[in-house]
Amino acid sequence: MDHTLLNHVRKFVELNEDETQILDGCLRFKKLKRKEYVLRIGEICRGNYFVAKGCLRKFYLNENGTEQTIQFAIENWWITDFMSMEKEAPSEFFIQAVESSEVFFLSHESQEQLFAKVPKMERYFRIILQKSYAALQQRNKYIFSLSKEKFYKQFSDGFPGFLQRVPQYMLASYLGMTPEYLSELRSKFP
Repeated sequence: MDHTLLNHVRKFVELNEDETQILDGCLRFKKLKRKEYVLRIGEICRGNYFVAKGCLRKFYLNENGTEQTIQFAIENWWITDFMSMEKEAPSEFFIQAVESSEVFFLSHESQEQLFAKVPKMERYFRIILQKSYAALQQRNKYIFSLSKEKFYKQFSDGFPGFLQRVPQYMLASYLGMTPEYLSELRSKFP
């Protein structure tokens, strides 16, 4: 098993050797090329992706046909379309590799089997989802309460690695501003 994922799991729950083997048996490793899709609008999302290396993003096309990025996932982060996966309904999102990436795929079916065999993993995912939901709440608060300038400053201070890894148009989309305005802000806050 990849130590990146196992180390991440062990930050939240301790697994014995048998449980580690069960987890390992539920995962599929995938290498993704830059701009490769793991999910497209209209497809049913079949599971979760853990980023061992690289960066993925989730986005949709707004009414003007412009990409609207709503989530990034870098090393040690999970990404999926929960609505599509849980309801087995066509997705309204794309999930795409921003850069060449290495991910572990956990199918929804394997995840349910994993939870039955290793209940600690259900606790792990609950903790991860709570942290993700809290981050989403904070992001929404910043979007609605901070000026674009303060929001950018908060984001750049909190996630400096994104500024170099993610193309400007994707970052601008995520932050809810135009690429031109983001460029202006970047010149103010190098």
